[in-house]
Amino acid sequence: MNQQLKIKKMMYGGDYNPEQWPEEIWQEDMKLLKEAHIDTLTLNVFSWAALQPSEEEYNFEKLDKIMKLVKENGFQVVLATSTGAHPAWMAKKYPDILRVEFDGRKRKFGGRHNSCPNSPTYRKYSVRLAKKLAERYKDYDNIVAWHISNEYGGECYCENCEKAFRVWLKEKYKTLDALNKAWNTRFWGHTFYEWDEIVLPDLRSEHFEYDRSQFQGITLDYKRFNSESILECYKQEYEAVKSVTPDIPVTTNLMGFFKMLDYKMWAKYMDFISWDNYPANEDSPAMIAMNHELMRGIKGGQPFILMEQTPSVTNWLPYNALKRPGVMRLWSYQAVAHGSDSVMFFQMRRSVGACEKLHGAVIDHAGTNETRVYREVRALGEELDRIGGLTLGAREEAKVALYFDWDNWWAVECSAGPSCELKYKDEILNYYEALHSRNIAVDLVGPEDDLDGYKMLIAPVLYMTKEGYDEKIRQFVKNGGTFVTTFFSGYVDESDRIIPGGYPGRLRDILGLWVEEEDALPSGTENSFTYNDVNYPARLLCDLSHPEGAEILSVYDSDFYARMPVLTVNPLEKGKAYYVATRSNREFYEIFLKNLCEEVGIEPVTEPQKDLEATERVNENGRFLFLLNHGEGELSVKLDQDGTEIIENQDYQAGDEILIRAKDVKIIRR
Repeated sequence: MNQQLKIKKMMYGGDYNPEQWPEEIWQEDMKLLKEAHIDTLTLNVFSWAALQPSEEEYNFEKLDKIMKLVKENGFQVVLATSTGAHPAWMAKKYPDILRVEFDGRKRKFGGRHNSCPNSPTYRKYSVRLAKKLAERYKDYDNIVAWHISNEYGGECYCENCEKAFRVWLKEKYKTLDALNKAWNTRFWGHTFYEWDEIVLPDLRSEHFEYDRSQFQGITLDYKRFNSESILECYKQEYEAVKSVTPDIPVTTNLMGFFKMLDYKMWAKYMDFISWDNYPANEDSPAMIAMNHELMRGIKGGQPFILMEQTPSVTNWLPYNALKRPGVMRLWSYQAVAHGSDSVMFFQMRRSVGACEKLHGAVIDHAGTNETRVYREVRALGEELDRIGGLTLGAREEAKVALYFDWDNWWAVECSAGPSCELKYKDEILNYYEALHSRNIAVDLVGPEDDLDGYKMLIAPVLYMTKEGYDEKIRQFVKNGGTFVTTFFSGYVDESDRIIPGGYPGRLRDILGLWVEEEDALPSGTENSFTYNDVNYPARLLCDLSHPEGAEILSVYDSDFYARMPVLTVNPLEKGKAYYVATRSNREFYEIFLKNLCEEVGIEPVTEPQKDLEATERVNENGRFLFLLNHGEGELSVKLDQDGTEIIENQDYQAGDEILIRAKDVKIIRR
């Protein structure tokens, strides 16, 4: 599924909920939104209860008025199916629709994402509503996309899911003998003789706690099953709207590094990727950028849509800090720099009640165009109008691939050992952040992605080596590629069973070493090693390995494994494979990856400097160099070729110095 949006410029707008306000306010909203240069509204996200007041009754009167109003005022529409929260009457009449929590508690009506994905009731009525919406509004030529449900997520442990899990397992394993082997059920007397002996893994069965399982194979399969169950709900609504409006592309809003759902699998069934960017206060520019890279990467590097961000403040963080002046604009352009073809917000007007009444909006409770936030939104809208469609469809051209896999994420973090502090995403960020600081373009790839065209593949904590992926790595290295992996790699297969013959399993010949043991260091303790005449810390985990052809580049300084390898390189035909046996600090990753990039001829987009983020997107209109200043002081960048800054329409020549104020952005078309 790959149907692109039919748009002529970057979409600008976001979620609009006029049904929450008296109709006399609507016309004023139209005026204020047009003044802010907003052109796209996401409608009908949480209206299921209003649209379907009872089992057989549907009422589209208010939505008809809204759709007519926004069309008359020239807005494009992203039309949602409203199925992110079921009506109260449905929960009362059909309790099978309610989820069961990880601890076995049955939910009551309330909140959102409270629908069991395997509930026949939910699937019946959500699909019916989606089709009715498509049939009713199919002739509106301003609908640019369908928005299925909203921010899918969560898990369910009810009887519906348990029965469906057994069916899923039968389809996957065919026989109980195969299942027992995959799960190693001889351990702790778990052998299953009938399919209905299998129960869901939760606090009542297999878990010490949420992230620690006693039977990782069972938990891993449940997580796959849950992701696919929720995906099936999306797919059924997708087919419903497509059966009526086949030419309108369909999406649902994802959430970056969201652990519960395998977005790489989901991307196959989405016409285009859209996602909601809500950084925590402590997130670095690199962390925010890495989320964008993931959303671009799950669809093979295609541009995505930034469906939501706050124009000012979130409402659910422990401390809901304002976005400082210029930051909304900066982060909006950061999304564009990494692949977005839109700038969208939640929300257009602040709600008067419930948990999002203090979440930021374009139109505040004051209801005027005089707020700081409104003025910033309006100014950005003017700039996006000037840019128009110049950057639409543009792609980055990366030579570094960074491997990320949901199965690996789940398996690493539900493992009983080696360290409660080992977090897969943290290890990915260590490497991404070092490359980001060097302005090196990076693609996030998964096990199915082609490695042709890349010079370097980095796979931190490649704990699970999927069938055939070791051969893909092997051929990549033999053909001249540089491969980098780390501690806790090559341990298990897809079922989380240890690969016999010594760590790192199928990667052993590629890396030219054998890992005998792994030492977990408690927080606050560390070993050390020297690389390029500088001493660096060894933290979290320390592999104790023996070279089998690999060259030792650095060794541990202390403990009984002093002088054992920390960093090795193994030549393999035309390429090389590096092994980093411990976690270190940012300074190490930056110098290590700088050296590797220089060795293989990977150049930064522009010369790195503190607080400067630089990317380049390419389409038929040219090459667009994005320069973003995340710091508090002015930066100066020397241009290496002629170009035109497209926000201010100013020409520059090669060798010119371009000044970038604090929190400012320059986009050079060259």
